[in-house]
This record gives sequence, C-alpha cells and structure tokens, in this order.
Amino acid sequence: MLRDPLRAALSIAGKDLRAELRSRELLGLMALFALLAILVFSFALELDRPGRKDAVSGVLWVTLLFASILGHNRSVALEREHGGFDALLLAPVARGAIFAGKLLANALFTLIIALLLLPLLTVLYNLPAFPPALLLIVPPGCLGLAAIGTLLAAMTVQTRARDSLLPVLLLPVALPLLVTALRASNAALGNLPETELQTWLLLLLLVDLIYLAAGFLLYESVLEA
Repeated sequence: MLRDPLRAALSIAGKDLRAELRSRELLGLMALFALLAILVFSFALELDRPGRKDAVSGVLWVTLLFASILGHNRSVALEREHGGFDALLLAPVARGAIFAGKLLANALFTLIIALLLLPLLTVLYNLPAFPPALLLIVPPGCLGLAAIGTLLAAMTVQTRARDSLLPVLLLPVALPLLVTALRASNAALGNLPETELQTWLLLLLLVDLIYLAAGFLLYESVLEA
C-alpha cells in the first residue's frame, strides 16, 4: 500500500537533510565553490562601480547554476554509493513523492548557498544597499534549478559519464530559467525599469511550473528506465 505522498515527500527530504547535517559534505562543497567563483569573478571583472552593479545578477545566477550542478552530481553519487535509489524504488512510495522529496532538499541546499552569496555580493560588488526585492526572486529561481536538476540527475545516475553528462544536459535546459532570473534580478537592482520586475517575476514562476510539471510527469519513467 502506498504511503501518503505528502508524508513520504517530507520523509525523503528529511532523510537528505539529516544525512547532510551529519556529513556537511554537500553544502560545504557547494559553498566553497560558490565563494571561490564570486572571488574569481570579482578579480576578473575589473569594472567601475556602475559596471559591477550591472554584473551582479550574472555572477549570482551563473554561480548558483554551477553550484547546483556540483551539488546534484555529489548527491546522486552518494545515493548510488549507498544504494539510496534502489531503496526508494523498493519502498511503497509514489514516484512523484520521491521527486518532491528530493526536490525539496535540493532547493533548500541551493537557497542556503544563495542566501550566503547575497551579502558577499553586496560587499564585493559595491552595491549601495541590499535590494529586498531580490528575496522575491531568489527562492523561485532556486526552486526551478532544483526541479530541473533533480529530474536530470535521476536521468543520468545510471550512466558511466554522469559527472560530465549532467552539465551538458542541464545547461541548455536551464537557459529559460537563467534568462528570466537574470532579467528579474536586474529589475530588482534598478538596472531595468521597475515595471519590468513583475513581468519577469511572473515569467520566472511560469518557467518553474513547467519544470515542476515535467518533473512530476517524467520522474517515474526516468527511475524505471
């Protein structure tokens, strides 16, 4: 008999969070990569103050994209090493609940990295003040990255070249999310007219819905393949 999907999803997310609290491996790796990336961007982009402000959105979302790829790859490797996916497939749990649980954990990990980056970017890129509107954009952006990353990570988990295949698949598929998140962030930072913020935020939510729908519809087929 299948367990309640919501309880199952929360249990799976809780399992991943507890495992990360014990090892602190995944978040540590993502945080270190993100920190080094923004430092490299800071030195590489020798821009004046207005130029640095224009570059903040790109640095934020490119860093989060690659940090999420790193996190998904490591998460999948740990699940494979410990037989996690096999155990989930044998459990009396709806496949959509498995997707939802993995998605919640991955989205939370990415969001934590994003919240660590925002104050650092404010200092390193000489922003006059932290724009609160960014807090409306970062959570749905992280959710979208986690949704498509969770699906594609499950798709590549059984392949020999999964470490290199996931970025190849994820980068083009995540492009709509990256563009809308960049535009919305630019509007929040004042680089675009304020009236565009709502438009780009709505488009970002629409992209999230598409990714979430694709994940729930395809995850079972991906796991059974």
